[in-house]
Amino acid sequence: MSHLRSTRVAGGVALALALAGCTTMIPAYERPAAPVAAAYPGATAAPAPAGAAASDIEWQSYFGDARLKRLIDVALQNNRDLRVAVLNIEQARAQYQVRRADELPTVGIGATGTRQPSGSGGISSVYTAGVSVTAYELDFFGRVRSLSAAALAQYLGTEEARKNVQIALVSSVATTYLNLLADDELLAVTRQALVTREDSLKLTRLKFDVGAASELDYRQAESLLEGARVTLAQLTRQRALDENALVLLLGQSLPADLPQASSITSQNLVNELPVGLPSEVLARRPDVRSAEQQLIAANANIGAARAAFFPRITLTGSAGSASSQLSGLFKSGSFAWTFMPQLLLPIFDSGRNQANLDVAKVSRDIAVAQYEKAIQTAFREVSDALAGLATLGEQVRAQAAQLNAEAQRFRLADLRYRNGAASYLDVLDAQRALFAAQQALVQTQAQQVQNQVVLYKVLGGGWKTP
Repeated sequence: MSHLRSTRVAGGVALALALAGCTTMIPAYERPAAPVAAAYPGATAAPAPAGAAASDIEWQSYFGDARLKRLIDVALQNNRDLRVAVLNIEQARAQYQVRRADELPTVGIGATGTRQPSGSGGISSVYTAGVSVTAYELDFFGRVRSLSAAALAQYLGTEEARKNVQIALVSSVATTYLNLLADDELLAVTRQALVTREDSLKLTRLKFDVGAASELDYRQAESLLEGARVTLAQLTRQRALDENALVLLLGQSLPADLPQASSITSQNLVNELPVGLPSEVLARRPDVRSAEQQLIAANANIGAARAAFFPRITLTGSAGSASSQLSGLFKSGSFAWTFMPQLLLPIFDSGRNQANLDVAKVSRDIAVAQYEKAIQTAFREVSDALAGLATLGEQVRAQAAQLNAEAQRFRLADLRYRNGAASYLDVLDAQRALFAAQQALVQTQAQQVQNQVVLYKVLGGGWKTP
């Protein structure tokens, strides 16, 4: 008989659980249309180059400089922003597990004892022991499942956010490293210019001492030399600042056993990255996918807010042994059970449930706007990188040609001055122009390689690891 009663209780609980899993009031989710053009500005109808998409290329395969690869690996192990992003995932996973656990009853084992005065002046005692379910919500209208769905979307969103942090970190380390390489090359150019200007000052001083040059020529040469020293000090300071920025990204000091660095023009990056259509590329970016998961979570919260208008049914029950004597608690024939459902229907709540529903709907609208903004930002970033890809190559070529012309002009001007066929003003002007052209070429070469890094980043590359 006891077994039959326990079977009935278990069957009732199972039926309630089955009924509670029938429906939710979450609105049907539809991905908003992307508020951007169907193609990038200046895109042609030519097919994209064959090969893996940027989001499928591991950063170890994209970058060719062994020193840069080592720096990125160190940053991924020690960077604090990435560490926080990983911990956020763990927190969101735990929160999702909490919401997921609310969908199932919590079963516990316990014992109770109650002693109270009876109507006849005596003391009545009741002792119980067994398993119990306390205040389990029968989720007939999907409130708990809606909250669980929202927590799941937030968890998935934090995973995408971690990928986005890694992409940004890989790109930042590469860009800062390229800045350091550019600093070193600019320092070399400046030191070379210093040597040239020191030689010119010595020659002008000798001519001035014998009356073959004016003091104006001498002071102009001196000014040009000091200007180069100013540039050297500025570049030395900038290199120290860039190295400090790299140390912050790494989360530690620079390792002492780094491989030999490659020059800016020998980075061996993957040159051909298929761009594709915006609708394909943007859907691969973790920041866009994270924004969409936040939208899905906001949509699920509407279901929970809707369900709050309907009755909330909770179940408390127990099955075990009961006796008026502690010594008879586990004797034969002491089986007992309780079943206490409770229904609470909101009638007057001063508009609280309606306000919560309004908040959920507005939050969903905000999430839609944020999702659309993420797409528009991604579209602009890819368009900017493609514009750089289309023009920086020609700029580097023209800058190199200009540098060659300025080098020839300086050689001829210096030769003419040494032979008394030209004024020193021509030499000074040629020196300034040559130095500026040398600096501009280094800066443009660095900008070209950095643009390739940015294109890899904005196309969603950099989060995959072997």
